[in-house]
Amino acid sequence: MMLEELIAGDTLDFFDDVPEYPPADGWTLKYHLAARFTTPVQALITIIAITEGARYRTQAAAGITIGWAPGAYTWKRRVEKAGPINQSLGEGQIVIKTAPTLMTQGYDGRSQAAKAVDDLKAAMATFNATSGRIKSYSIGSRQMEFETSAEILQMLDYWQRQLTIEQDTAKIAAGMPNPRNVGIRFNRI
Repeated sequence: MMLEELIAGDTLDFFDDVPEYPPADGWTLKYHLAARFTTPVQALITIIAITEGARYRTQAAAGITIGWAPGAYTWKRRVEKAGPINQSLGEGQIVIKTAPTLMTQGYDGRSQAAKAVDDLKAAMATFNATSGRIKSYSIGSRQMEFETSAEILQMLDYWQRQLTIEQDTAKIAAGMPNPRNVGIRFNRI
């Protein structure tokens, strides 16, 4: 099934098993990716899987994915058969990341949570340094207003939890143990 993340310029290549709709019966598997952003304009991406025996192989060459705009996409998976017969098989999300060869000065590859944590820490430091006299902040292209440091801490707590979830998920995906699992050993006395 579709990946959760792809770097533009990398080859997309994975297998799908759909035993209820086998290629031998004339079915074709397609993925449709729709950008969840409006700028820059990204046309609907359609990928038609090839068949390898009883399996479907979904591929997009590096030369194709390099043209996909970075951002979040919603994908839909479906099978089609002459007739026309269509059957939706589910949907999900994929994030296309910027190709390393297209990164320019000023590129910030941090997640929204990582940016928010850093911005809120900076706001808290400014708020504390001015003894709470400055209550309005411009952070990047956003402007925020706080009445108390408790408001900043509340938002910081939320975004820190989101960042921890992202980091834990990345560790698990990299094959590391789940950092939230705690081992307990009992010894007989």
